[in-house]
Amino acid sequence: MADEDKDSKTESPTEKKLRETMDKGNVPHSREATLFASMLATVIYVTFFLPARMGRMGEVLRDLFEKPDQWSLETGPDAISLFTRIGWEIANLLVPAVVLFFVFGIGASMFQNLPTPVLNRIAPQFSRISPASGFSRIFSTSGMVEFAKSLAKIVVVGIIMFFVLRSQFFHAIDAMVSDPQTIFVRLSTIVERILTIVLLATAVVGIADIFWTRHHWFDELKMTKQEVKDEFKQAQGDPIVKSRQRSIARDRARRRMMKQVPRATLVIANPTHFAVALRYVREENDAPVVVAKGQDLIALKIREIAEKNGIPVFEDPPLARSMFAQVSVDSVIPSVFYKAVAELIHRIYAQSNRKRVR
Repeated sequence: MADEDKDSKTESPTEKKLRETMDKGNVPHSREATLFASMLATVIYVTFFLPARMGRMGEVLRDLFEKPDQWSLETGPDAISLFTRIGWEIANLLVPAVVLFFVFGIGASMFQNLPTPVLNRIAPQFSRISPASGFSRIFSTSGMVEFAKSLAKIVVVGIIMFFVLRSQFFHAIDAMVSDPQTIFVRLSTIVERILTIVLLATAVVGIADIFWTRHHWFDELKMTKQEVKDEFKQAQGDPIVKSRQRSIARDRARRRMMKQVPRATLVIANPTHFAVALRYVREENDAPVVVAKGQDLIALKIREIAEKNGIPVFEDPPLARSMFAQVSVDSVIPSVFYKAVAELIHRIYAQSNRKRVR
């Protein structure tokens, strides 16, 4: 079933999914690249920092063991002075290594991905300290793959080192029984060669692992066609829901518009297809305002409401069609309609005046 699900994921992950995944702290990270950075820091330290500092450390230890009478330990301050001296020498030996490992380790991580704070990744979780979860991670498929990679690296590097350093075997044995002052110098050449071999091997493995890690990460995020469709619907909105929302909005606007029809001054209609309700009060606007308009059934409803409320309805098909197409609701009519509408309003006022005279 899992293989079927994986086979169905044939679509590349969308930008939204990639962004959300990276926001959660799930980014491609190659352990081999970090290991290569550590090995590079080790080679730099051994090549440029270790020889001089080891020579100085050797002199201090030689003076300590060959001439112990120079170091007085009769009082507490004497012991503090001795341990301070040794501590400073050890710090002088190790601080460059710590700094190099720190800088190269951070640099390797930033080279792969820029750091982003993810609180969920550092939140306490019982599964991280659970022995059962730990064993399941160790003996999982990914854990076994990592173990196989590590074992393969050890075997391959070991074989290469055996053939390359076979000729240096007796030199190493001689260095073990040589003068303590020169033992580090004699062994440094062998150590540098070993580290160079390991560095080259980790470089090759690291480059390959970076590409594999990114490919595997991208492949794990692939989506099915249905997931892509669902995400597009979420981003753009479900068409059915949006259609329903538009329908509801139109219904509400239509009801509000119908409530304005009784306030109209006149209605201009194409007998059955169009109807435009206008309101004109000199104290409110300089020109008539369209308070409602509709087509077909809505036009008939506007006429019905107008007739119930005693609002004059004038049938003028060309004028009704033009105003319906050019004027929106709650807008003042354009000047091109002033003359035609003014004549109709004049007729209303004239009829109203005749009724008053009677």
